[in-house]
Amino acid sequence: MLGNCCGRRTVHVVEPLPEEIAQHYEYEIDEGVRITEGFGQLELVRTQAVIRPHLSGGPLSIIDIGGGTGVHAAWLAEDGHAVHVIDPVPRHVENARDLSNRHRQITAEVGDARQLPADDETFDAALVLGPLYHLTDREERLKALGEARRVVRPGGKLFVAAVSRFASLFYGLSRESLFDSNFRRIVERDLADGQHRNPERRPHWFTTAYFHHPDEFQHEAEAAELDVIGVIGVEGLAGWLSHLAARWTDPHSREAILYSAQAIEDEPTLLGLSAHLILVAQRPPND
Repeated sequence: MLGNCCGRRTVHVVEPLPEEIAQHYEYEIDEGVRITEGFGQLELVRTQAVIRPHLSGGPLSIIDIGGGTGVHAAWLAEDGHAVHVIDPVPRHVENARDLSNRHRQITAEVGDARQLPADDETFDAALVLGPLYHLTDREERLKALGEARRVVRPGGKLFVAAVSRFASLFYGLSRESLFDSNFRRIVERDLADGQHRNPERRPHWFTTAYFHHPDEFQHEAEAAELDVIGVIGVEGLAGWLSHLAARWTDPHSREAILYSAQAIEDEPTLLGLSAHLILVAQRPPND
């Protein structure tokens, strides 16, 4: 059951996304297929590998904050968990609600990670696999982390994603965008302060975002009074090697690709090599 998540509570106003971010998710990218088809599945499979070992002990109630179209809610429901998706994009929420036709334990509503429409200590665990990407101000990120902490029961696990500070550098080199002076300027700012901007809205150059240094990521979670269990690199080097897409459908080759990511997933000197990081934490048990 989802506890009190769907009962009476204060109605929160959802702040509209900045226009360029809303446009990115409405028209430039399909979150329903980005990590469920082709080599994009590397991110999904690795995310499952990071999260699943921490969700033992029977069916859990999970809040999926920034859960998009319900990609993660679907596999969590298949594992037996009840999942409530919160997302600021109405179209995403509609898609997530459609999943309830197959997975009755999935619910969804429009909401803001910084002011969650849920009671205190409602859920056993929380996924925050996207909101920090687009909260460019540190205090806003801490607010989102604090909200996730608030709605999880003491001792509950939290899984928080960030984009690596070095993602655009490696993307630019692997896709040859780095040879474009306009993209080079974007990379230089990313490396300087983590503030990613795409003023010309060039396709595949992402949208307004914040890219974390791995050490900073952990410090922010600690500032939000979370007990950090670890920071994990998701894709490793494999995520930048587009020629591996041809090998992904072969089971033996897929196992080797996944092994390459798992082998260095918690190596501190290589965390920034992954495009995405997942921080595993818990709300203090005696909180």
